[in-house]
Amino acid sequence: ITQIDLPRGQISGLKDALQTLKNIEGIATVYFTDQDVIRHPLVSRIVAAYERRGALENED
Repeated sequence: ITQIDLPRGQISGLKDALQTLKNIEGIATVYFTDQDVIRHPLVSRIVAAYERRGALENED
């Protein structure tokens, strides 16, 4: 997940659901990458920028 519009420290309902439901039979998760963005090249660059920022934040 590259974008969460919640204050720092607040739990994301989506992240919670992914963790809670990951082993439930019949529920699957699909993760998209910048290669899946086909609308406009600018959108791909925006997604890549968020991924780079997320990687830097995770290093801290």
